[in-house]
Amino acid sequence: MSDTVTEEKAVSKDKPAAGTRRRAGLIGAVIGVAAAGVAAGVAVERLVVKRTRRQDTDPFADEPFGRLPYDETLTVTTDDGVQLHVEIVEPVDGIAVEFGKPGKAEPTIIFVHGFCLDQGTYHFQRKALDALGEHRMVFYDQPGHGLSSALTEGEYELPALGEALYDVIKATTPVGPIVLVGHSMGGMAIMACAEQHPEMFADRVAGAVLISTSGGQLDGVSYGNLPDILNRTSGPLLALLTGAARFTGPMIDKARQASTDLAWLLTRRYGFGGDKPSAALVSYVEQMNSRTTTETVARYLRTINSHARYPALRALNQVPVMVVVGDADLITPVAHSEEICRLLPHAKLVLIPDSGHVVMLEHADEVNQALVTFLDELELL
Repeated sequence: MSDTVTEEKAVSKDKPAAGTRRRAGLIGAVIGVAAAGVAAGVAVERLVVKRTRRQDTDPFADEPFGRLPYDETLTVTTDDGVQLHVEIVEPVDGIAVEFGKPGKAEPTIIFVHGFCLDQGTYHFQRKALDALGEHRMVFYDQPGHGLSSALTEGEYELPALGEALYDVIKATTPVGPIVLVGHSMGGMAIMACAEQHPEMFADRVAGAVLISTSGGQLDGVSYGNLPDILNRTSGPLLALLTGAARFTGPMIDKARQASTDLAWLLTRRYGFGGDKPSAALVSYVEQMNSRTTTETVARYLRTINSHARYPALRALNQVPVMVVVGDADLITPVAHSEEICRLLPHAKLVLIPDSGHVVMLEHADEVNQALVTFLDELELL
């Protein structure tokens, strides 16, 4: 069982042995060639990126991203030693869910973010629901992301992410109804949790919201018009990264930080769907991406590519479900959301026009309205 512990975090860093240096250098060279190819594919766009980032009328230029208030913060330690950073926002009246007391309580909403992001992904949902003041909300950074610590060894596995969510639930909301909201890999973590703890979904989960996620077959996604060089090298490159990121990670991270224009452009292209997304929003997402280390990325790749949780959806058969996706999502295309709805015929599909993978940031108003409506409908059940 998870315990709340202090905020101190220490992640060990292994130094490469002498015999591995040549291999690390070779892999670094391969990655460099692939990165050069991608850079060439967007060279024209790089000429105008600075002008694009300077939007005179950007509505989010002064938005306090990453600086929203909370009522309580704690650290939850998982069975595999990862320390999860958790933030809790209470209703405006300061009265939390009255655990164990008779009567119908408002459900606690637990938000689970996606790959290479952090809990700040839900900035606008947190802001809007906090203004309403009706719901208790729990946010946490998944293992290896944000302010949470990383595994000391081995790869990240989806069953462990499901258990991490379960640990957060036990530590923050031991009884009472809950609504789970998961984006991308966060939705996959919810599916894994449902597979491992179907009794909780039968007894306590009042509803689930799955945003831009998939039940499986992600290894078949071609990422739209991703530059040919990356599509051709992605398989071998990911295999190399998985085995060697512990040695090459710091070097690659420095290269990523030095290539901010390229990272910004790729974030805009594959995270957003509109022609002119907010430059501040793109920068915010790119910064979350860049804070996720290459070692963490590599240690997640296998479990994401092999994710297959369609049978786990059975646990959601008796739970109200809303599925949200942008119609221009290149990471988890609309067909993946449609397949979830095919397996869960009672689920409500919300398709957001002109939006990409981070739909809850790009079209926050539409997503917030759908979320509030969903929560209001739960009260009638």
